[in-house]
Amino acid sequence: MFTSTGSSGLYKAPVSKCLLLVPSALSLLLALVLPHCQRFFVYDLQAVKDDFQIWRLISGRIICLDLKDTFCSSLLIYNFRIFERRYGSRKFASFLLGSWVLSVVGDFILVEAVRYSFGVTMARNLPSGFLAPVFALFVPFYCSIPRVQVAHILGPLSITNKTLIYILGLQLFTSGSYIWIVAISGLASGICYNSRMLQVHRVLYVPSWMAKFCAWTLEPLFSSSEPTSEARVGMGATVDIQRQQRMELLDRQLMLSQFAQVRRQRQQQGGMINWDRLFPPLRQRRNVNYQDGRQAEQPASPPLEVPEEQVARLMEMGFSRGDALEALRASNNDLNVATHFLLQH
Repeated sequence: MFTSTGSSGLYKAPVSKCLLLVPSALSLLLALVLPHCQRFFVYDLQAVKDDFQIWRLISGRIICLDLKDTFCSSLLIYNFRIFERRYGSRKFASFLLGSWVLSVVGDFILVEAVRYSFGVTMARNLPSGFLAPVFALFVPFYCSIPRVQVAHILGPLSITNKTLIYILGLQLFTSGSYIWIVAISGLASGICYNSRMLQVHRVLYVPSWMAKFCAWTLEPLFSSSEPTSEARVGMGATVDIQRQQRMELLDRQLMLSQFAQVRRQRQQQGGMINWDRLFPPLRQRRNVNYQDGRQAEQPASPPLEVPEEQVARLMEMGFSRGDALEALRASNNDLNVATHFLLQH
């Protein structure tokens, strides 16, 4: 998997799947088959201003004419699909629509500000494609996705589950001469919409009737079926074995994310670490030995009491009640760790 901020597949993400398939297919079609039609999809602000070609604000901001931008933006959209699962397709589409509309105002302001402040006339054409909303999604990504440390490099520098996404965004940011204008206007529009500044979310949103119409007409085309089984782990493997391995993986992630706390407690305890107190026993549950057909001798401890409020919050994100309870018990009722674990798996 490219990153660990979401589970594989596009289940419960029809808008993300549409944005992955349709613009990418049209971008390839224009680049390989219809290069003479690319002029209709150029994001030309000068033509909009002087010749009133308002249609370029739509056609020039949907399809990427640079295949490198298509590839990078598609990878980012795939990873940002977690927001559609968390908030629902309508809210996710409303955020994309609001940032898409607000960013065009930012493009005009930035171009004119550079021209009047520094006397620099920008190029006629800005990078084409659905780029500004992609940059806008970095705002909720930074604010709401938990940061889990993966490894240390060069002393204080560390690699987290979000590092590769930021590197990919930097690659997209440096892919062209004037893409920084689109990036800044996209980030500004994302901050404005995410913080509900000026109440723009009350004006720029997808109406309920349009959401119902798209759910009736387009969702059957772009919906993905629910995964029926977990990842294969070997011949004859069962769901219980797979869950046990997932718990072991969560155990390792918890050890990494709380390593600093462990070191402090080791100093206070004179070098002795009480791992059972720091990390609730993840494996004190029924574990069947499928090789010799008998249960483990160690009895399971009473299940940890889980607040219903946290279970409800995870269920609002689209997770089942059973998965929410299991993740919260395994993470000692740490909502951020449980959310990250469910999104990763």
